[in-house]
Amino acid sequence: MDGLSLKQALETVAQSGETFQKLFVRSDFDAGLYKPDKTDPQTPHQRDEVYIVASGSGTFVCNGEAAPFKAGDFFFVATGVEHRFEDFTDDFATWVIFFGAAPKVGD
Repeated sequence: MDGLSLKQALETVAQSGETFQKLFVRSDFDAGLYKPDKTDPQTPHQRDEVYIVASGSGTFVCNGEAAPFKAGDFFFVATGVEHRFEDFTDDFATWVIFFGAAPKVGD
C-alpha cells in the first residue's frame, strides 16, 4: 500500500526547501502537498486539479470568485483557470491532485 501521513508530507516539503512537492506520481495522476509562505504565486495549470485543505484557513479565489476555506474543504479547478489562496494562516497546507493526461509538447 502506498501511503503518507500529513506529518511525513510536511517534513518532505520542508526538507525540499520548496512550497510544493510531488509525493505520488503516475502517468495520468499525481498528488503532492502545497504549503505556500505568506503569498500564493500560482498561475493557471495545464491539467485539472483538486485541492483538499489539510490544515489552516483563509480565502480561495477561483475564476474571480472568493470563498472562505478551512481544513477538510475540497476545491476543483479546471485546466487553465486562474486561482490562488489568499489571507491564509501560517499553518495552511493543502493536498494537490493533478489528473488527466499532461499536454503533449507542441499542443
